[in-house]
Amino acid sequence: MAKAEKTEKNSKIKDWFRGIKAEFKKIIWPDRNTLAKQTGAVIAVSIVLGMIIAMLDFVFQYGVDFLVNISF
Repeated sequence: MAKAEKTEKNSKIKDWFRGIKAEFKKIIWPDRNTLAKQTGAVIAVSIVLGMIIAMLDFVFQYGVDFLVNISF
């Protein structure tokens, strides 16, 4: 690799990191209260969806067992 190519590559890498740094400065981080509320909402929704999936799994398993054990 020629020296000019290495310098160009290093310049691109530095520009990329500068871009990342600039983008991170644009981020608006939530305060503690907002973060706690959002975390609670995520946990609550996860629990509710888990319960719904568990109930559906139970119902489908019951239905499959019923169909498999039907005797004519």
